[in-house]
Amino acid sequence: MSSVAVLTPESFAEHRSGLKDQEITGCVPEDEAYIPTYLEAFPPLPEKGAPGEKAGEPASAWGSKIRPIKASVITQVFHVPLEERRYKDNSQFGEGEEAKVCLDIMQRTGAHIELSLAKDQGLSIMVTGKLDSVMKARKEIVARLQTQASATVTIPKEHHRFVIGKNGEKLQELELKTATKITIPRPDDPSANIRITGTKEGIEKARHEILLISAEQDKRAVERLSLEKAFHPFIAGVHNRLVQELSQETGARISIPPPSLPKDEIVITGEKEAVALAVNRIRAIYDDKKRKTTTISVEVKKSQHKYIIGPKGNTLQEILEATGVSVEMPALDSSSETIILRGEPDKLGPALTQVYAKAKSVMVVEVTAPAWLHRFIIGKKGQNIGRITQQLPRVHIEFTDGEERISLEGPTEEVEQAQAQIQEIIKDLLVRMDYTEVFIDQRFHRHLIGKNGSNINRIKEQYKVSVRIPQDSERSGLVRIEGDPKGVQLARRELIEMVQRMENERTKDLIVEQKFHRTIIGQKGEKIKEVRDKFPEVIINFPDPSQKSDIVQLRGPKNEVEKCAKFLQKIIADLIENSFSLSVPIFKQFHKNIIGKGGANIKKIREETNTKIDLPTENSNSEMIVITGKKSNCEAARDRILAIERELVRDRSLKSPWENLHFYYPSLVLWCCQDAPPQENGEVSPEAEFVPRKCDIITISGRAEKCELAKAALLALVPITEDVEVSYELHRYIIGQKGSGIKKMMEEYEVNIWVPQPEKQLDVIKVTGLAANVERAKLGLLDRVKELQAEQEDRALRSFKVTMSVDPKFHPKIIGRKGAVISQIRKDHDVSIQFPDKGDEQQVCDVIVISGYERNVEEARQAIQQLVAELQEMVSQDVHLDPRTHARIIGARGKAIRKLMEEFKVDIRFPQPGSDEPDKVTVTGLPETVDNAIDHLLNLEEEYMLSVTETETLAAYMKPPSRPAKGFVVRDAPWNAAGNKAPDMSSAEDFPTFGSGVAPKQASAWGPKKF
Repeated sequence: MSSVAVLTPESFAEHRSGLKDQEITGCVPEDEAYIPTYLEAFPPLPEKGAPGEKAGEPASAWGSKIRPIKASVITQVFHVPLEERRYKDNSQFGEGEEAKVCLDIMQRTGAHIELSLAKDQGLSIMVTGKLDSVMKARKEIVARLQTQASATVTIPKEHHRFVIGKNGEKLQELELKTATKITIPRPDDPSANIRITGTKEGIEKARHEILLISAEQDKRAVERLSLEKAFHPFIAGVHNRLVQELSQETGARISIPPPSLPKDEIVITGEKEAVALAVNRIRAIYDDKKRKTTTISVEVKKSQHKYIIGPKGNTLQEILEATGVSVEMPALDSSSETIILRGEPDKLGPALTQVYAKAKSVMVVEVTAPAWLHRFIIGKKGQNIGRITQQLPRVHIEFTDGEERISLEGPTEEVEQAQAQIQEIIKDLLVRMDYTEVFIDQRFHRHLIGKNGSNINRIKEQYKVSVRIPQDSERSGLVRIEGDPKGVQLARRELIEMVQRMENERTKDLIVEQKFHRTIIGQKGEKIKEVRDKFPEVIINFPDPSQKSDIVQLRGPKNEVEKCAKFLQKIIADLIENSFSLSVPIFKQFHKNIIGKGGANIKKIREETNTKIDLPTENSNSEMIVITGKKSNCEAARDRILAIERELVRDRSLKSPWENLHFYYPSLVLWCCQDAPPQENGEVSPEAEFVPRKCDIITISGRAEKCELAKAALLALVPITEDVEVSYELHRYIIGQKGSGIKKMMEEYEVNIWVPQPEKQLDVIKVTGLAANVERAKLGLLDRVKELQAEQEDRALRSFKVTMSVDPKFHPKIIGRKGAVISQIRKDHDVSIQFPDKGDEQQVCDVIVISGYERNVEEARQAIQQLVAELQEMVSQDVHLDPRTHARIIGARGKAIRKLMEEFKVDIRFPQPGSDEPDKVTVTGLPETVDNAIDHLLNLEEEYMLSVTETETLAAYMKPPSRPAKGFVVRDAPWNAAGNKAPDMSSAEDFPTFGSGVAPKQASAWGPKKF
């Protein structure tokens, strides 16, 4: 028999083993379903059955079969009862050996396996995949997760090779089909016993198949009887005792297909006389039971069927043994609730009594409770519900997520007690608890939660409530608050206030050069802390230094953000004003004099001019002193430093490297003015222009030739200034970004380079320094000018432009996915290609501009023209594909559809969500490739639809009915005919109470009357 495999909170039934591929069935709405007549629903059985009937001529409507369409991907579901589970002591389902075994099997076979635990602690297993993978996976699952039994079957030694088959194929097929391990003795082993290891049902199937193979090869008589499956239990007897006795009496081997195998054929093998005797005995039993027995049909809730079947079908065998009545249960994958009792009329009453008794031995009750109360009914860590299950361990309590019902299952008395306790808890909670729902825009959810949940956790603890904020993936703004009524209202008010504050918030971006960020933040964040203290409601975010971003973000109340932005802009303006920089070349030997003793001189200049002055390190060869601050302050500091240098040059006596030479410098600048005649209004006499002043004369004494050498050496130390002619247009390139170019040249050649102000537009650059350094600097500057002129010429050549007109509908194709196509053209031809801006209405929408070297531009233009020509040849064709297959065709992240488009060189567009034609798919490409792609898409649709309908069929069993079923309804039933009346449900004669006998009564519509 079959047993129940529960895969979801709702019951989902399937065969325990030996499952067929899922048949594809359609679903008809209950309201629109066709109501069959009684004869259509229950066609009469044939009066006579001849063994020689042709297979192609069905005896009745019961014999008609429709061959199901085979799906490429199949699903099999089977059940391992608790008593047959190999691993029973796992503390946490899904984390023990069973999960590890399934993971290993999935990796080895490629099949997908899902495990679930049924209410009876049995294990339900669903295997999905290709047929071969499913069969291999099923065999391994049964071998590794189900306790294994073993049995032996004896057939003649010469028949073993037929069981093995060519290259062992028959044996492998048999093992996969029955999920067993079949061990056949070696040819040199005299034993004829074949050992079968597996589950009880698998062993029965394998034994039956092996005996059939042996019977085919046996030279003795083989008789096949096609007798209705419904009468097999009478032939087999209780626990197969009758057929075993018959086999022992006649000496014939009788093979009756097990209940799980949908076959009518009984095979008898043995000596001819024994076979003939067994056939006669079996036919006699069959004819007798067919003549004497009748049937009644009863409706029992599907959920109670498993209690009628019992573990391993034992309950059905008990009813058969006690009453002689066979109980025919509908297939577990069927939605039918009709049970047929077949037996002698006087025995049907007691059998029906037992069926009802077994069905009612366990009851299922549903308690209505708001879904939001479920977690409170369960209690913290299951404390509340745990107390009930400890007192009533045989009651199974199941909460259905999102539904306002609680299912209780177990013995009637205990279920009633559990129901009363749960209803009491619900009543108490409804008095003490309340909930409310607030719609809050999803963009505020993360702010409500706060960093690491700080905000929401504070509200939960403060008001003793539970707050459920939906996940981003749910795309819902409904926030639910549950708990004490007063706390719920206070929490709701605070959440609304937080949202109102956030709605008043605004975000403003300030553009601040990254070099100022550290200055604004200050050492250890002291300066920015002052700003934040001044504007506590404003959040100031600086970008990470590695991002190289200039954007500083302000967020907070609108007015406060504006005030903070103005305050920061003022700080930034001051920083920009104080960031003016000057470089002053000072002889290296004078740097220590400018610094002064203990830094006194440089400190004084810094304080008085309010500037920042940086001197090169002692080990550096640079002579540049950098002054930073306001422009006027920098110039004042520069003048003071240069004044110190001039004073040092005049006042200092330098010792000559030549012997017997002495240099005399005037000690005071004022000396040169002592002999000068008085002047009025600063007038200069004509003679003064040609007569050198005494203060400008250095006297050298010594030998004549040495004096000349010393003079030359001194003159070489005198800084000179020379003009270099450089076009005004090149000045900005020589200066470089932020002055980097000019600074590099000044440091490299140890000179000072002066570039005129841009507004003067002069073509001269002044170079000041030692003669040798100035000469090198001039050469370097001229070389740089040549480089820039070459770059200008190259830019002129690269600025060649061509415009071409291309229909805008082809632009996306030319650009390609993520710009792949146009980027490749740009890279191949080293050109710049510009497309018209979609948002610019004044721009011509079909003009593409190509710029670069003339030759490259021409090649790029030809490439685009060729691409356009191919696009013009393309055609677009619509194909209608079932929307349920679209996701499978597209694949994860579009991988499958991209591969398909690359393979067929086409573009495939699926409809947008909410489209008027959700099944229309557009394929664009060359005519022959479009046809091939459409053929392939239709093949994929056909293949995927098999899986879709199969999944929907499974889903129909996994989902509870949306409304109570109307039951099984037929027209023209015999009890509705004139002169007949329906049985009285309250009559003890028609439906006797438990334990009472059946009173004799005249035949009714439920009797043996035939139609």
